[in-house]
Amino acid sequence: MFVSLWLSTTDWDYISPEFNHVMLENYQTILTSGNFYAALKNTAFFSVMTVIPTIIFGLVFAALLKKVMKGSTLFKSLLFSPWITPMVAMSIVWTWIFQPDVGLLNQILGWFHLPQPSWLTDSNTAMWAIIIVTIWKNAGWAMLFYADALSKIPNELYEVGKMEGTSWWQNSKYITIPLVSPTTLFLVIISLIDAIQAYDQIQVMTQGGPAGSTRTLLYLYYQMAFEQFNMGQATALSTIIVILTGVLAFLLFYTSKKWVHY
Repeated sequence: MFVSLWLSTTDWDYISPEFNHVMLENYQTILTSGNFYAALKNTAFFSVMTVIPTIIFGLVFAALLKKVMKGSTLFKSLLFSPWITPMVAMSIVWTWIFQPDVGLLNQILGWFHLPQPSWLTDSNTAMWAIIIVTIWKNAGWAMLFYADALSKIPNELYEVGKMEGTSWWQNSKYITIPLVSPTTLFLVIISLIDAIQAYDQIQVMTQGGPAGSTRTLLYLYYQMAFEQFNMGQATALSTIIVILTGVLAFLLFYTSKKWVHY
């Protein structure tokens, strides 16, 4: 990390043994670049649209499995299997699914006479395709954590609520959600970091395109470092990514004091 911080103040091209110190010029170039802010916007959108559904689906799946205990091990295995599948392999399969002419998804949409977009070659839908794949992979992982958290909630609390005539929503609002909030905080932080570090699915499915619509901060770093061989700016960008991640984690921990009940 210290070496990277030092390299971020140079103009090293990753190949030449010589380099010059440019101090903060790399940071100034990045922070005044339109590509940086476009990638930042894509990263923020991707993070929000993957983290929130992952948390919701994980909790819903865990709650459903708790209600239907018979065969829950099989269902847990099926829902968790995408998480242990390598992202590269999964992305290749989803690339076939998203094919506009022969892909399974558009075939199904065609049966219902719905629009059949060019998922990975249209800038309006490419990011949504990446989001779908990411949620598909992560929801089962979140479900396992929530299943463990739900198993630790005393049934007596729900029985008291039943005696008081509380509704399903009231039980969820005043019992389930508060008592699983530490797990929620953990999942939000880890999922957010994972979203910021998303690379494999973008590389396999879109290569940051079309027209930069799926280029996130980490993918922009990859292009700077290993396509443009501008390691100085790339390491400066990686430093900015680390700082942004740390700030977000700090804000989450700070705000958690108001809604997490340990």
